[in-house]
Amino acid sequence: MRVVLQKVANASVTVGDRVVGKIGKGVCVLIGIYKDDTVKDMDYMIKKILGMRVFEDDSGKMWTKSVKDLGLEVLCVSQFTLYGKTNKGNKPDFHDSMRSEQSRDFYNEFVVKLRSQYDASKIQEGEFGAMMLVNIANDGPVTLELDSRKFTYNDQIKTQSNESSSSSSTPVPATQP
Repeated sequence: MRVVLQKVANASVTVGDRVVGKIGKGVCVLIGIYKDDTVKDMDYMIKKILGMRVFEDDSGKMWTKSVKDLGLEVLCVSQFTLYGKTNKGNKPDFHDSMRSEQSRDFYNEFVVKLRSQYDASKIQEGEFGAMMLVNIANDGPVTLELDSRKFTYNDQIKTQSNESSSSSSTPVPATQP
């Protein structure tokens, strides 16, 4: 899973003329689902979203409090384009995103799990598969990219580099989490 997490003063999602999700202070998370994501990716991302320390404490010290610590709100917006890439030309390719029906079920399970691990009344969402207008009042601005497989990807690249340069004497630098 790939998430863009933004600390917000407020955020909302509108579909057509109706507001389908709206929050005050908290985080807005744009959620991309990879074609091979599992429950392990889901659990990792829920833990990160609820625990990411992007808020200040009572004394004003930054980076000390999370949404969960402060009882703030979360707005979830499905965003398959987070796995878009351009190999040739200018048209994006979304083949790394999970397919529609499977991703709808995965996303719905994600939101159910997120609500079960927090105060369900503080979790709002957009409308899966709809053309949405997302209004975000980014606070800070604070915007973070989270990827449930970041270190797996880096380990695969490192392994591939080691295999292809096994005859080379140039060491491959270690990846720091």
